[in-house]
Amino acid sequence: MALRGTNQEFGRPYNRRIVLETIRLGGPLTRADIAKRVGLTLQTVSTITAELIEQGLVVLRRPAARGRGFPAPVLEIDPGGGFAIGLHLTPRGVQAALVNMAGEIVVADGFDLPAGGPAATFREIARVVDRLVAGRSGQVLGAGLAMPGPFDVEPMSFVGPTTLEGWKDVPIAEHLQAALGFPAFIESDMAAAAHGERMYGIGVRTRTFYYLYFGVGLGGSMIQDGEVQRGAWGNAGEIGHIPMVPGGEPCPCGNRGCLERYVSLEAFERRGGSLDAAAFARETAPILRAAVVTVENLYDPETIVLGGLVPPALLEAYARELEQLPNSVAARRARALPRVLLSDGGADTVLRGAAALAVSGALSPRIGLLFPPPGPDLSPGPDPQRSELSLPT
Repeated sequence: MALRGTNQEFGRPYNRRIVLETIRLGGPLTRADIAKRVGLTLQTVSTITAELIEQGLVVLRRPAARGRGFPAPVLEIDPGGGFAIGLHLTPRGVQAALVNMAGEIVVADGFDLPAGGPAATFREIARVVDRLVAGRSGQVLGAGLAMPGPFDVEPMSFVGPTTLEGWKDVPIAEHLQAALGFPAFIESDMAAAAHGERMYGIGVRTRTFYYLYFGVGLGGSMIQDGEVQRGAWGNAGEIGHIPMVPGGEPCPCGNRGCLERYVSLEAFERRGGSLDAAAFARETAPILRAAVVTVENLYDPETIVLGGLVPPALLEAYARELEQLPNSVAARRARALPRVLLSDGGADTVLRGAAALAVSGALSPRIGLLFPPPGPDLSPGPDPQRSELSLPT
């Protein structure tokens, strides 16, 4: 399913995002090519691309002549024309990256969670981001922060070793924008990783897949026609809290036998190194196979992508264990893709997805701001004191 724009006036922010993403995915493209792909008039595309050129996000160039006549000018992304900050907050610490318009990580840094709680964490995020942007030229569109969920569920949110204990009721987006000085957008880590995979990984081959995210806990996101399915409150995909083992290990959420108690980075590390990656995957594979088949029957994805924070050796071991799966609706002969694939992006996928969320949110304020903080709308443009990449003051 192609990206499609709308010719309604109220859809201009959305169209801007769609046009930019179409250029990123398919460029270099002529204006006529873009108009045909997104279903907009040539005049609308011309207006939008003129704005994007003025903002320095895309460049216009004329291809070399071939034969008679002059070829139409084409548009392509200017990788250095804009940047976004991708942040990943986990119980272990914060990873941060400066990401250019092509989705490439320019520079990255990180730190363990400080003892001072959320306030100290936001101060350290500001210091790290200043180091990332120091001495570079170009505009910062915003920052995207990925963090573990679920959100706003009393017995499950900010409870246990796979979540951020002590962060309950913290207005995270509000504090993040105050610390950085430009628009801030918040997303679950599993959805951010799925978004990164859609933009820079398996998404180039299919727009309908399920991303199984092995974080400190375990989650997943369904990408349907290129869009992350978030559910009514942004918690769709908390597969880690499906009770899979009757009478199994108690989970901080209040249930017993939850999947992430057996299949997650926290579960792997809790074994204290008593098993290597292959042995751990072999022991817990029956539970994971049941979960994968459940996902296939519920969502009918074209493929399931394995990715996240666990060691690559563990993901590879799981992929081998999942080569033979029980029957499900996915057990069809005519398949373009295997039932299970490994992500190409590794742990960086979540950072790139978080940064892409900020780009989408900044260019189309109605899209991407999943958890707006109370009070003033945070969608306006960046603070002029922080909108340009410069040496910290």
